[in-house]
Amino acid sequence: MKHFLTAIALPLIILFIWAMLSITGAVDPLFLPNPFVVAKSVVSGFSKGGFTPSLIATVARSLTGFAMASIVGIPLGLLIGRIPSLARTTQPTIDFFRSVPATALFPLFLFFFGIGDAAKVAVVVYACSLIVLVNTAYAALQVKTPRLLSAKVMGATDIQVFWKIVVPESFPGIFAGLRIALSLSFVLVIVTEMFIGTTVGLGYEIINAQLVYRVPDMYAAIFVAGVLGYLANAVIIAVEKRLLHWVGK
Repeated sequence: MKHFLTAIALPLIILFIWAMLSITGAVDPLFLPNPFVVAKSVVSGFSKGGFTPSLIATVARSLTGFAMASIVGIPLGLLIGRIPSLARTTQPTIDFFRSVPATALFPLFLFFFGIGDAAKVAVVVYACSLIVLVNTAYAALQVKTPRLLSAKVMGATDIQVFWKIVVPESFPGIFAGLRIALSLSFVLVIVTEMFIGTTVGLGYEIINAQLVYRVPDMYAAIFVAGVLGYLANAVIIAVEKRLLHWVGK
């Protein structure tokens, strides 16, 4: 109970300050409506069915891109982390593309994939696969040398060493990359839904409400996006704790 109260203290303080700013008129309610009005818009958005298809579309695009990025990033990261020559060859290229914002490449993705879901997913795959790859490679590189040598002395083959030692010891770093990538996947999809042609998605709901000055609806969509990201992070943390219960013990 104490942990729960500690966790909700800051959000409650923020809500109180928000409500005071709106009620007292310190900030024009047109730009910062009362949180209760926003809460009403959230309920209305789901009861009228507007938010539900948008939420489903955003989740589907994000998870598709995240899954593809994981499939690409994890194996490549493990290989790069354990093969020094491959790491030296690929590091300049990886560092270059990591420095190029995915949002700056919107025109390129539109050119190759059009304005459909493929472009939105491709943006996520591009950005998230690099995050997963780098975290995985660093984790694989940090595998303790004495354990590798001990396994070799006991007659383990390279394949056995890789699957029994390198992969398990890389899991904490892999999950760190996955957590960052999952959060980023939702951010990127929502941003692309705002600027790459679509008629459904939380990003579309945000920009559409903004353009017609339905400010409470805009904040409602932003709130739903925030809750979605929080829940996604909570799920992957729960999975990490269940699979990696041995870490630190």
